[in-house]
Amino acid sequence: MKLRLFLLLTILASGSLYVVSQAAPPTPPPNNTGGEFFSPADSLKQFTVPDDLKLEQVLAEPLVKQPIFLNFDERGRMWVINYLQYPYPEGLRILSKDKHHRAVYDKVPLPPPHGDKGDDQITIHEDTDGDGKYDKHSVFLDDLNIASSFVKGRGGVWVLNPPYLLFYPDKNNDDVPDGDPVVHLEGFGLEDTHSVVNSLRWGPDGWLYSSQGSTVSGKVKKPGQKDSEAIQTLGQLIWRYHPEKKIYEIFAEGGGNAFGVEIDDKGRLYSGHNGGNTRGFHYTQGSYYQKGFGKHGPLSNPYAFGYFQAMKHAKVPRFTHNFIIYEAETLPQKYWGHLFGIEPLQGRVVESAVTADGSSYQTEDLQRPVATTDKRFRPVDIKLGPDGAIYFCDMYEHQIAHGQHYSGQVEKGDGRIYRLTAKDAKPLAPFDLGKKSSQELIAVLDHPNRWFRQQALRLFGDRKDASVIPALKQKLFETDGQSALEALWALNLSGGFDEAVAAKSLKHADPFVRAWTIRLLCDDHRVSPEIGQQLIALALTEPHVQVRSQLASSSKRLPADPGLPIAFNLLTRSEDLDDVHIPLILWWSLEKRVNEDRDALLAYFAKPEVWQSPLVEKYILERIMRRFAATGSRNDLLVCAKLLELAPEKSHAEILMSGFETAMKGRSTASFPKELVAAMSKYGGQSISLGLRQGDKEAIQKALKIVADSKADNQKRLDLIQIFGEVKVPACVPVLLDIISNSSDLQMQIAAISALQQYPDDAIGKTVTALYPSMSDDLRSAAQTLLTIRKAWAKDFLQAIDAGKINKTTVPVETARKMTVFSDDDISNLIQKHFGSIAGATTEQMQQQIAAHQKMLLASQAEPDRYAGEKLFQKHCGKCHKLFGDGGEIGPDLTSFKRDDVGRMLVNIVNPSNEIREGFETYLVVTDDGRVVNGFLADQDNNVIVIRSADGQSITVERDNIDEMLPQKKSLMPEGLLDKLSDQEIQDLFSYLRSSQPLP
Repeated sequence: MKLRLFLLLTILASGSLYVVSQAAPPTPPPNNTGGEFFSPADSLKQFTVPDDLKLEQVLAEPLVKQPIFLNFDERGRMWVINYLQYPYPEGLRILSKDKHHRAVYDKVPLPPPHGDKGDDQITIHEDTDGDGKYDKHSVFLDDLNIASSFVKGRGGVWVLNPPYLLFYPDKNNDDVPDGDPVVHLEGFGLEDTHSVVNSLRWGPDGWLYSSQGSTVSGKVKKPGQKDSEAIQTLGQLIWRYHPEKKIYEIFAEGGGNAFGVEIDDKGRLYSGHNGGNTRGFHYTQGSYYQKGFGKHGPLSNPYAFGYFQAMKHAKVPRFTHNFIIYEAETLPQKYWGHLFGIEPLQGRVVESAVTADGSSYQTEDLQRPVATTDKRFRPVDIKLGPDGAIYFCDMYEHQIAHGQHYSGQVEKGDGRIYRLTAKDAKPLAPFDLGKKSSQELIAVLDHPNRWFRQQALRLFGDRKDASVIPALKQKLFETDGQSALEALWALNLSGGFDEAVAAKSLKHADPFVRAWTIRLLCDDHRVSPEIGQQLIALALTEPHVQVRSQLASSSKRLPADPGLPIAFNLLTRSEDLDDVHIPLILWWSLEKRVNEDRDALLAYFAKPEVWQSPLVEKYILERIMRRFAATGSRNDLLVCAKLLELAPEKSHAEILMSGFETAMKGRSTASFPKELVAAMSKYGGQSISLGLRQGDKEAIQKALKIVADSKADNQKRLDLIQIFGEVKVPACVPVLLDIISNSSDLQMQIAAISALQQYPDDAIGKTVTALYPSMSDDLRSAAQTLLTIRKAWAKDFLQAIDAGKINKTTVPVETARKMTVFSDDDISNLIQKHFGSIAGATTEQMQQQIAAHQKMLLASQAEPDRYAGEKLFQKHCGKCHKLFGDGGEIGPDLTSFKRDDVGRMLVNIVNPSNEIREGFETYLVVTDDGRVVNGFLADQDNNVIVIRSADGQSITVERDNIDEMLPQKKSLMPEGLLDKLSDQEIQDLFSYLRSSQPLP
């Protein structure tokens, strides 16, 4: 370890604290993509803030470089991580990398001080005389290797240095570690260093909380544990760790590329989002949230059957990955309680109002209180300071994009830290909360600045001073509101929270005292019978929606008794029918019981009154039937039969059957147990679709008759055609071919073509090939998909082209490329004869095209026609992509993309395989019977996958029938799109693509 690890570097600053205070612009500046470098002083001059605020530049290079995370200690000193090692860990060799920049390394780095030494630093900055200027600077740690965050507490400093959570003891608090760090956790992923675990902080309950980004994984365990005991995760989530109990657990799963954790004054947890149309996520304990499922993997629970969205918000560009809720009184009152989020792509800070949305929240933008014309301003972290000001780190980069960073475009010598405060704010005098007695700290719990209250809680947790327990109990039960809640947290951290206290605090007037009493009680996964009865009763009477939400979450953590009666009592609360969180939380609580507490769970469905609950009808019945049907095991199918027998009304049975059919979708099902068939017959027998899936002869005949009848209900015909494509009924082939030949309904024809893909019948290829010349363009697209998935059909198609029966100009080169997967000389020769070399343009050729197009677009003096561009978009792009709500759903929605970056857009259009957007990766699937399917992975479960082809068809394939499933490096988006357009047309298209709003 270098000597400077222990060296206190005191630098007397020149006293240059830069300040800006002027009117904010009426509208936000346009998105920035980088620009001229400005010195710290010159950069500050370009900022604008509202008249009642001022912006101060408190630190800049060389004192801070690449600042990614800041925090304050009990003395008000600022601690900063200088993320200088980013993006590549020192001492590791990359063996391979995927298209999302996720790396596989040659080894797992050793923890400090045994591993390779990196360049990351944790620095300390102090205002010694209370004039608002940081004049004393030191290094607490250096040589760190991808260190993302830290927090003081429990006699030292906790540092997230993936793959490790480290604890550096510093018992005498002299800012010099007492020795080597202690490894508490290991196994955090390093695949993508802009997504590693981050934002470590204390919760009010004494747990450490952190987020994990979307493009890393985790195999987290304590040192010495077996690999099989590791908790495996994939993608974004919130996790927590209890230092004394040494427990690691997932707090909530899903979200954006989570890089931020905010905990407000009620202990509610949030994180931002790297996508658009929201400011972030409100996380509830044990819940599941949206994520980029294709890129980041499925939810860990395949039976979640739903997930929460981000907080509601109007449509906005991406993104605010990190934010705070302002809970102090330094800024004028109009800012109190508002969200302040950083926008690194646009180089701004946004202010949003936060309002209730049932048990959760929604946001609405109010203004950009911090804006600048300096295009290198890249805010990446934001914190509430001890003085009630808002602080944010600026990495000061030409671009903030991990793709460019991994290519070496990182400017490591720069960085600034800013303070946004009231125009008339005065600096905070020096202080040291650590010198206060525990009794004196009780008064700090009433401080108007949340930062002081949270710091006091951390100190209570450090000290575990039992002498304050009587005073904290008195404060808890003799006060209300925030004061009582802080007392509850402090009491728990001091070791004074027990069931005697809980029995009383469950009746407290403040709802958040009740909610946190529930959460603290259930963290250990058990409660006494007496407390259990109290919680069961509370589920029936609790008036506050967020208390009911916490009770629902906590019921999942408890044993079946009292967990199940709590959940079922909450299911009687019809006022929560449309709540954004509670119904699904209750489903997840019940789903947990399916295996270990099945009998106890099913006993509730023997009670007719349970079925009458609106919440049960709307959210539980369909899901519980689907859950048991999904496994396909005989025992679980017998439970399905029992549920049908218990259904008190036909309407309930119909809901159950809906769930059953959802579970059976895409499966060729063997004969059901006779008990299930009998139960289905109780309400008129099984549906035609189920009978069809089961191979019932009568159902097959009925289905064939309906599909062949052009006067039958169109939707019913389409549904049955889809099932013909999922289960094998060879008798459907002539019926479907007749639809292709004679129907005038394009949707019906496309459905028939899609369904025929799974039947290895030579007549299909010959018939569709013969019909191809007379087809519309849309139908030809579907036919091309069909004719390229079997060798015999592909040969028929190519021979028809060779014979002049099909004009080869109607066949895209991408279609020909698909047929090269067949190892057949005749096919290869015909492709070479009619399409030539189809390898596509080289990367070098594409780069030349991009440069030429960019030069033309930038040099053009002619005014483009946006309306002509809109028509070009609809013709060439709109079949796959949406823009402003119009277009197809095959590829990504372009509305929220950064469309003003001409260079990036050209790369994506000319070389679409260069960077494939998450969720739109391409797979080649080969089935046991020789079918070849190519497209996006649209959906999947343990039994089937659904591939969406380039023409929008969804193709269901049973996993048992898959011979090979190979990821493809080639995008489904065709190359050469701009080759067909003139310079004027390219200008028109780009003028439309760069529009910020739909054309009138």
